[in-house]
Amino acid sequence: MGAPSVLFVCLGNICRSPLAEAALRAEAEKAGLDLLVDSAGTGDWHVGNPPDRRAQAVALRHGIDISGYRGRQVSAEDFRRFTHVFALDADNLRNLKRVRPADGGASLQLLMDLVPGREGSGVTDPYFGDEAGFDVTWDDVTRAAKAIVTRLSN
Repeated sequence: MGAPSVLFVCLGNICRSPLAEAALRAEAEKAGLDLLVDSAGTGDWHVGNPPDRRAQAVALRHGIDISGYRGRQVSAEDFRRFTHVFALDADNLRNLKRVRPADGGASLQLLMDLVPGREGSGVTDPYFGDEAGFDVTWDDVTRAAKAIVTRLSN
């Protein structure tokens, strides 16, 4: 594997992981860090679909258009393609451990383990709530994105 590359994985790839992708792209750009960033879901329900309209709205409020993102399902190849795979909650971490191939060299960890005081916790899943939940999710993934940029810049 070459330059650092990051994959974010949640369940459906329409709320949390696309927001994490957007937040990291923005933070990496601010820092001048060249980084491949993508997102995926462990489930296949939303493959080919754009992010949830509420996720799109919160990203737009922060100056980022994610309407062109499309849901996809994580694959074994992702563990060979990316240097870092971050699960957005413990259930998805367990699922990722099951699909990770023996030759998958990517590091695998829970995203919020990078945020002091949030170790062991998942990114807030806003799917079944109202729009305010997406703001909480944005805050979670932005804090984690800043931590990733700090880690990869050193």
